[in-house]
Amino acid sequence: MVRLSRLSLTLVASMLLGTAPVRLGGPLHVQAGEPNAAKPAAAETADDIPPPLKTYKGRDIAPFMSHLGAPWLVRQERQEEENCQRLVEALKIKPGQTVCDMGCGNGFYTLRLAKLVGKRGRVLAVDIQPEMLSLLKENAKAEGVTNIQPVLGTVIDPRLPEGKVDLILIVDVYHEFSHPEHMLRAMRKSLKPHGRIALAEFRLEDPAVPIKLLHKMSKEQIMKEFAPNGYKLVEEFDELPWQHLMFFERVDLPTSDD
Repeated sequence: MVRLSRLSLTLVASMLLGTAPVRLGGPLHVQAGEPNAAKPAAAETADDIPPPLKTYKGRDIAPFMSHLGAPWLVRQERQEEENCQRLVEALKIKPGQTVCDMGCGNGFYTLRLAKLVGKRGRVLAVDIQPEMLSLLKENAKAEGVTNIQPVLGTVIDPRLPEGKVDLILIVDVYHEFSHPEHMLRAMRKSLKPHGRIALAEFRLEDPAVPIKLLHKMSKEQIMKEFAPNGYKLVEEFDELPWQHLMFFERVDLPTSDD
């Protein structure tokens, strides 16, 4: 696993906890696809990607966290602070499922998901940073996990196979999407008829959660963004120390934009 760098941890803590105005370059979103079923990442050029949004539906979009912040994802305190094991249990993953870890980073959740879906299942590990996917591959190899498919995506397309995904897990990443409508549309297409998105975000409503406001979201804001983009809320899990965990399924939009 990645060793914790004091400098990297300090930088990310400053960004998330608001102790210093630090911005790390590069995004931490994830995109994945199926071999021979999705267009290569290089198919999109800078001209194909619209300018990034600074705000969306009244919310300021947070800056990205780069691969330099990867040690923050595997810090020793994370289980105690966020109860990651309880989050994973709430997902109710079944053997044989196809699950996506959106914004997988160095694989903190990816490896856990891979063990739950088993040899008959697979995990699509999506990230837009090749460096993150390299770290993920190293960690998967070290643990002998072979059912993970790393996928390099873009800020507008996670490159997921259409209609094949049982669950998309998005942990503390959605609020950094620079093109939320593009990503919501693409993820919606990838879900099976009753496939779900499991969205975890730090609670904006709770001042006791020690995370910078820019990196927190309220339930009201989440609904403001997901509902108009073709999703319905089907379940909520409110037993995590710091985060909302909300489950969404796709619904038909009034007008077809698919």
